[in-house]
Amino acid sequence: MPLFEKPAIADLLASARVLSVPMRVKFRGITHREVVLFEGTHGWTEWSPFLEYQDEEASVWLRAALEFGFAQTPRLNKSAIYINATLAAVAPDRVEEQLSAFGSFRTVKIKVAEPGQTIEDDLARVRRVRALHPSVSIRLDANGGFDVATAIELAKELALESIDLEYFEQPVKTIAELAEVRMKLARIGVRVAADESVRKVSDPLAVAHANAADVLVIKAQPLGGIQSALDITREAKLAVTVSSAIETSVGISMGLHLAAAVEVESFDAGLGTVALLADDVCEEPFIAENSMLYVTRAVPSASKLASLAADSEHTQWWHDRLKRCYELI
Repeated sequence: MPLFEKPAIADLLASARVLSVPMRVKFRGITHREVVLFEGTHGWTEWSPFLEYQDEEASVWLRAALEFGFAQTPRLNKSAIYINATLAAVAPDRVEEQLSAFGSFRTVKIKVAEPGQTIEDDLARVRRVRALHPSVSIRLDANGGFDVATAIELAKELALESIDLEYFEQPVKTIAELAEVRMKLARIGVRVAADESVRKVSDPLAVAHANAADVLVIKAQPLGGIQSALDITREAKLAVTVSSAIETSVGISMGLHLAAAVEVESFDAGLGTVALLADDVCEEPFIAENSMLYVTRAVPSASKLASLAADSEHTQWWHDRLKRCYELI
């Protein structure tokens, strides 16, 4: 049953603020993050499915945005959340510069398996992080970009160099491949986390039922909202990492409320990605200090909403998309 009364489409269109936010570094192949913000009865909320997503998937994200803006949030168990740093697939000589945006941190997620790069590029990036930050926990994220053999080769090479991994996120694409990698990496003490195999499949619990992961990476928007994500964690009974989808501070606020509401074991959250943006909708962006963010609602400033506004063509594209997706909820 819905947790909220769906607002009228006319009201959503009237309040929608379509924004184009520049990024510090190319990430997921994009240099600007396009988002839509609404001010709901419970505060500001964000709808930001990636441009290539079809309406059916984008409507799941819209339901999450409406829930956060127009429904009461679940009971929170924490007031602050530990946050990891995130490193794009940059060359070793750019690692220090890119990580400096995160300030102090105790965990870093490193992107690997970038198209056009090799396993040696990945190893060089990880080695540079370990040299600069000898005590931080390291997790890798391949976004399903490796085959089974390459994923295992990378993990084993790092183990030989005594570079321990907290876990290896989505090393391969399918659930069957994940199960195989998990079985083989267990022999060297490396856990496997599932991201795309949770949020990009018809049954987000399939990966848990197949014993294909040790950790679930959950994101509020892709899973249809905070309540839906919590239901998944309760049934899966696995440790989780709450992560972001490269959102502004408003979207990060949704993720923080999810992270504060989970009742299972959780790792440092991947909610520090505002540091990947060159600008933000808030005058004081949600960028972690001392590895932490406080659980609060983000309130964008009028000047930021004006300066980051998308052009008329992109605004109309999003309005049309909103009307289509609204009908699917």
